[in-house]
Amino acid sequence: MAFFKSLHSLKLSIKKPLQPNRKKTKSVYEYSLNTKSIEAKYKIDRKHISLLMATCFLTIPMAIFGCSQETKTTQNEPAPISTQSQSQTVSNIAQKQELRVVYSKLGSLAVMRNQGTLEKRLAAKNFTVKWLEFAAGPQALEALNAGSLDIAATAESPPIFAQAAGTPLVYVATTPFNGKGVSFLVPKNSPIKSVADFKGKKVSFQKASIAHYVLLKALQKEGLKLSDIKSLFLPPQDANVAFSQGGIDVWVIWEPYITRNVQKNLGRVLIDGQGLQDLGGFYTTSRQFAKEHPEILKVFLEEFIKAEDWSQKNIDKLAELETGNVGIDVPTLKAIHSKAVYGLLPITDEVVNKQQQIADLWYAQGLLPKKVNVKDGVLTPEEYAAFTPDSIKSNK
Repeated sequence: MAFFKSLHSLKLSIKKPLQPNRKKTKSVYEYSLNTKSIEAKYKIDRKHISLLMATCFLTIPMAIFGCSQETKTTQNEPAPISTQSQSQTVSNIAQKQELRVVYSKLGSLAVMRNQGTLEKRLAAKNFTVKWLEFAAGPQALEALNAGSLDIAATAESPPIFAQAAGTPLVYVATTPFNGKGVSFLVPKNSPIKSVADFKGKKVSFQKASIAHYVLLKALQKEGLKLSDIKSLFLPPQDANVAFSQGGIDVWVIWEPYITRNVQKNLGRVLIDGQGLQDLGGFYTTSRQFAKEHPEILKVFLEEFIKAEDWSQKNIDKLAELETGNVGIDVPTLKAIHSKAVYGLLPITDEVVNKQQQIADLWYAQGLLPKKVNVKDGVLTPEEYAAFTPDSIKSNK
């Protein structure tokens, strides 16, 4: 009963749970959205929702790509879109195990999947790889809690909300940030000139995401509260349609939606997240997986670092690799990646302290049912040493 009361205080509702591969558990939470009424109001036709992304998370930009993509998965459709990895020739003597990883059609995760390097490395350890795609970070962490995802990539806020809901997650690594991966979009001819003009306006954002956080910070700078605006808790795909039809005054969103809407002449960037963010994104896993398979986490991190290095040095090839999957032209993809930052950073005391400050801010806003102790999701130095590559350790 305490678990359901926590969900109720988070103003979340449980819908049909994901079907985990390991055991049948309850899904953590799914934000309660009346998207059907919103769809009717803004004449949303899902047939015209393009298949694009996710974030996490760019690294903040790249991690945000991983967190949310223009797909048909919405919070009314909690089941992820799965894509099986290429089959591997593995010994049948021992039972194969499966690593479930969050999937992104953009960035280094897309490179990893396309090149198949993770599958090749893990085949020797009798592991296969399954890539799973989600609407945004909160949905990915719901799957993590349900036991149907092993590695998630999100922005900083989703793990806090997941911890508040009882998800036994642990922080694996974090990413740099520069604030350019999330922006405040307004219609091209909007009279809105500053955040001060948001009062009374319809502002759309994914609840418990990086967009929610930077909006809160921006409003605070102007002496405003979330109660001063009309919040529309829309996942990116639905918000994209509503924005194009003039149903949103302000949309707080990440790439590739930013560049796409600007190029289509539908909107303009009022401000971006620079000066509003405190941390980059996070890669997380379950505590059980971290304890049982540190060697698998290490292989994942090593291959991700290689993919990051390749992506940074081959922006043209990266865009060409992605274009067929996301339906975005190469020049646009290059423009999006020009905003990206790369690399992974270790979980340090400084990172934990900053994450705690963010958690305390959410609690002060009355959006968490209890104070979250971020350290509950932190491993011991010895446990981190077991899977953290030296190249990440040196990035303090």
